[in-house]
Amino acid sequence: MPTTPSRVDLRPLTLADQEEFCSLVRASAELHLPWMQLPATAEEFHGWMHRFSDGTNLGFMIRVKETGTAAGMVNINSIIRGRYQGASIGYAAFAPSAGRGYMTEGVTVALHHAFDDLRLHRLEANIRPANKASLALVQRLGFRYEGLSPAYLYVNGAWHDHERWSLTAPSPWTADPSLPQV
Repeated sequence: MPTTPSRVDLRPLTLADQEEFCSLVRASAELHLPWMQLPATAEEFHGWMHRFSDGTNLGFMIRVKETGTAAGMVNINSIIRGRYQGASIGYAAFAPSAGRGYMTEGVTVALHHAFDDLRLHRLEANIRPANKASLALVQRLGFRYEGLSPAYLYVNGAWHDHERWSLTAPSPWTADPSLPQV
């Protein structure tokens, strides 16, 4: 994982982000489809925000430090403690800021948060094989290819195969107290 100073901040996604988020999702429709579906209306956004209420999913906006502009979003999903200490990560660039390296920096900040602050041991990224930009991002960040998961996620009305990529916490790693000691 790169450790150079970042041009972006990671900020928790809140209900106050609704208008900006939905507007950017609509402006980024060609970039996101067919890979993912993000909320584009107030109703969809409020429903989507419910997933963050119990702490097993965390949502963040990636903002450019210099301007405060939202460059993208990243989620740490399905956090599991106990012997697993892992989660999955999902992310999306917003078209107005795409292609400037902000997502690489933003996901890097999210990885540091996941491994250092949340003390997770493992993160997975599940990516459709034809999504070359997303595959390039995880490869840049040092994720390892683990295989193909057939019919893994339901997107745009159909089940799609996804490549499974993972990254484990760098050593030394401080375990979360929920990790059993025996």
